[in-house]
Amino acid sequence: MSRRIILFAAFAFAYFLSNFFRATNAVIAGDLTRDLLLTAADLGLMTSLFYAGFAATQLPLGVALDRIGPRFTTASLLLVSVGGCLIFSVADSFAMVALGRTMLGIGMGGCLMGALKAFGVWYAPERVATITSLMVGMGAMGGLGAATPLAWINVQIGWRAVFGWGALIIFCSALAIMLLVRNAPPGSAPPTTAAAGGDGFGRIFREPIFWRIVPLNFFLIGSMLAVQTLWGGPFLFDVLDLPPIEAGNLLLGLSGGIAFGYISCGWLADRFGIERNMLIVTPISTICLALIAIAGAALPPILLGLLFAGFGYGGAFNLVLLAQIRREFPEQMRGRAATALNMFGFGGAALIQWWMGILIAAFPRLADGRYPPIAYSTAFGVVALGMALSFLWYLPRRRAAVPRVAYSEVQND
Repeated sequence: MSRRIILFAAFAFAYFLSNFFRATNAVIAGDLTRDLLLTAADLGLMTSLFYAGFAATQLPLGVALDRIGPRFTTASLLLVSVGGCLIFSVADSFAMVALGRTMLGIGMGGCLMGALKAFGVWYAPERVATITSLMVGMGAMGGLGAATPLAWINVQIGWRAVFGWGALIIFCSALAIMLLVRNAPPGSAPPTTAAAGGDGFGRIFREPIFWRIVPLNFFLIGSMLAVQTLWGGPFLFDVLDLPPIEAGNLLLGLSGGIAFGYISCGWLADRFGIERNMLIVTPISTICLALIAIAGAALPPILLGLLFAGFGYGGAFNLVLLAQIRREFPEQMRGRAATALNMFGFGGAALIQWWMGILIAAFPRLADGRYPPIAYSTAFGVVALGMALSFLWYLPRRRAAVPRVAYSEVQND
């Protein structure tokens, strides 16, 4: 079997697991709330810690990928997720599930960026965009697995067993990367470490264009993950009173939209340009979320599923923002420019997920213990407003006379 195929498969499987475990709480939220006596604020904070841990790894990750390479960096981080899964599976308190969730996020923090670093060395520049989009799209199928399939598995064996077996599967993924992946093809020159020190991040943070893109990335990926991996589930349970399998089916539509967005965004960015795509898909995602906030309780499930899918599809275009920021810096700084932007994106996921929990918990529960529809309308509406404002902040960059650069031209380190 080709070493490139093995490399692709190993990283795609790791990224699949990252997407699966980040999305599990949307389906098991009711069980966690009941078994551990969590409030909505507790649930939002605990779930957001995955993204807090993920974001915290991004700056040191950029340096480690330059100095050590993706093989050892990604595999070592995955071992942290193994510990996180085990702690989560035996947790009997908020503190334990919070610790487990944080360790899961830290460990999964290198899956995407490690793959990008490896693909830039192993594949020709003109193929990296296609390979990256394909891997991210396949990895996003983990979100599909954390919808209806997880709902069924959870009914059969319970959430603790899901995480116990998950620890073994993540360990196997880390072992596969360690044993089967190489940092560079045989006979090639080792990657340069010139960018590993110095003023790299300082220069990135001083560039105005970086802060033009950061808010859009913050809200685009933050809102998508906040809804997919947590608040979409309680919304469907509390507002529509759906049973777990039916709620899982609607979350499947959301995850399907995300997967399709990831698969198609590279090709569309190559064909029409990054900023032109953002001008179209960001309003689509924002409008879909706003409609869910305003009328979600009254919509038929089919239409609601389409809105979830449209919201997820637009949110997936956060991937091309990584390409946009990379083109703004010299080649030797592009990897760290991407990890810096990714830090703010997943920081957005942590904060938005937590803030939504605080907003929902601000409303008193109904007699049956559920939160009222207005609680979710408020939380979803505030996030949609943030998306709209970040898009308006991004627009001056869209109007600037920026030379068109193909997505594929900025994916190779």
